[in-house]
Amino acid sequence: MLRHLSIRDFVIVAALDLEFDGGFTVFSGETGAGKSILIDALALALGARADANVVRTGESRADITAEFETHAQVDAWLDAQALGAAEADDGQHGSTVMLRRVVDANGRSRAFINGTAATLAQLREVGEMLVDIHGQHAHQLLMRPDAQRELFDTHAGLSDISATVTRAWRTWREKVQAVEHAQTRDRELQLERERLAWQLAELDKLAPQPGEWEEINTEHKRLSHSANLIDGVQGALGALSESDEAMIAHLGSIVSKMRDLAEIDPALNDVLAALEPAEIQLQEAAYSLSHYAQRLELDPDRLAQVDKRLDALHSAARKFRLQPETLPEEHTARRTQLAALDAAADLDGLRAAQAQAKEAFLAEAKKLSKARAKAGKALGGAVTTGMQELSMKGGSFEVALVPLPEGGAHGLEQIEFRVAGHAGVPLRPLAKVASGGELARISLALAVIASAASPTPTLIFDEVDTGIGGGVAEVVGRLLHQLGHARQVLCVTHLPQVAARGDHHFQVAKTGNGKGGTISSVTSLDKASRIEEVARMLGGLEITATTRKHAKEMLAA
Repeated sequence: MLRHLSIRDFVIVAALDLEFDGGFTVFSGETGAGKSILIDALALALGARADANVVRTGESRADITAEFETHAQVDAWLDAQALGAAEADDGQHGSTVMLRRVVDANGRSRAFINGTAATLAQLREVGEMLVDIHGQHAHQLLMRPDAQRELFDTHAGLSDISATVTRAWRTWREKVQAVEHAQTRDRELQLERERLAWQLAELDKLAPQPGEWEEINTEHKRLSHSANLIDGVQGALGALSESDEAMIAHLGSIVSKMRDLAEIDPALNDVLAALEPAEIQLQEAAYSLSHYAQRLELDPDRLAQVDKRLDALHSAARKFRLQPETLPEEHTARRTQLAALDAAADLDGLRAAQAQAKEAFLAEAKKLSKARAKAGKALGGAVTTGMQELSMKGGSFEVALVPLPEGGAHGLEQIEFRVAGHAGVPLRPLAKVASGGELARISLALAVIASAASPTPTLIFDEVDTGIGGGVAEVVGRLLHQLGHARQVLCVTHLPQVAARGDHHFQVAKTGNGKGGTISSVTSLDKASRIEEVARMLGGLEITATTRKHAKEMLAA
C-alpha cells in the first residue's frame, strides 16, 4: 500500500509530504483547491505522461516521490529487474519500493525506482501492480465498446487468453492475405519462377563447387607451365645431387674434413655446427624435389580439360553478372528462392495453412467465449445487486455476448453492457439508455465490484461519485468504507456522506503565496476539524449550528 507521498513544485503545490495508513482515506476541499492534483502527481510517479505544464510557475522542475509497501508479486518483479526492494524504515512493515519522477521546465522527465534510473515502461509496469486508479470520467469510458470489453476481460481474469486469441486471429489473417496475394500475383510469380528455373537448370548443369574457382586456377597455372617446371626441377636436382659436381657431395666432403680437423682443434666445432645443418637441409630439399619430379609430367589432355572448365565457369559468371568465385553460393540461393516461389505459388498449400490457422483461432476463441459466458453471468448478478443498493430498485444489468459473424481480433463476440433502469423495462445497451446519474452509479458499482476481485492493494477513486447525492451518497460511502477493510482506499470526494465514512480525512485548501500566485496545501483533520469540514460540505461557506450538529451525527454514525 501507499505509505508516503512527497510532492515538490507540482502545478500549484509548492511542497507537500503526506503519510498514509490502511483503510478508507478521503480528500475533500473546495472546488479548484487541488484535490485531483494529488492524484495527478501520484499518477506521474506511476509512469503517466508529463509535460512542462506540470512544473509550478517560476520553478525549474517538479519532483514527486511515492513510497509503497510491496507484496510478493512486486518483490519478484523487482528482483527480476535487479531493483530489489528495501526494508521499511520503521521496522514494523515489510519491504518497500520507492518510485520517483522528475520533470524539468523543458518537459524532459527522468524516472527512478529505489534510487536507480528506470524507464517509464518500468514505472508503469510496477505501478499497475501497486495502484488502481478510477478517474472521475470513468463512467464516460463505459460508453465505448472496447472499454467495456477491456474492463470485463480484466475483471474476469481473461486478459491472457484474450491476448492468445488476438495472436491466433492475426496469424489467421496473415494466412488469408498470403492466399489473396498469391492469387493476385499468380502470373507475375509464374514468370519469376520460370526465370529462376532456367537459371537453376544452367547452374545445376555447371554444378560449381565451393572453392573450385581458386583450385582450378591454381591447377591451370601449374599445367600451363609444366615444361618450365620440369626443366627447373631437373636442373635443381642435378646441381644438388645428380651431377658430377653435385653440391651435396661437395658439402659432404667438406663436413667430413671438418670433423677430422675439429678433433685436432676444437675451435673448428663452431664451423662444423653451421655446416652439418646445411648438409641436412640440402638433402631434404633434394628429396622433396625428387618426390615432386615423380608427379610432374606434361599432360596436355588435362590442361585442355582445365581450360574448358575455367572457360565454363567464367562464361556462367559473366552471364549471371556475378564474380566466378560466388557461383556456388548463388547456386544455393537460387534453389532456395525457387523453393520459396513454389511454396508461394502453391495455392492448395496456402489454403490448407489458412484453414489450419482458422481452426486454431476458433479453438482458442471458443474457450474464451465459454469463459466469458460464465464470468458474464457472475458480473451481471453482482452489478444488479449493487444497483439495488444504489437506489435503482428493480433495475438489472447484463453482460451480453453479441456474436460476430466472422469473429474478430478479440474473439467471436462483442462485449456489450446492457441495463434496465427499473423493473418492467427491457434491457438495452448501456450507452443508449442510462442517464448521467444512472451511468455514474453503474460505473461506481462496476468499479467497486471489479476492485474487490483485483489483487491491487491500493485503490483510488477520483470523484467517481459525481452525479449522485442524498441516500445514494450514503450507500457509496458505506461501499467504499467496506472496501477499505480489505484494501487501502483513497477517495477524492465532494459529498459529505462519503467523507463522513472515511477512516482518515485530509482537507485540501488553496491559498495565496504572497506573490500574486496560488498554492495548494493539505491538512490531516482531527475529530473536531472533521466536524467543521463535513459541516462545510453540507452547508457551504456559512457553517451553522444545525450543519455542525448534522455533521456530528454523520460522523458518529
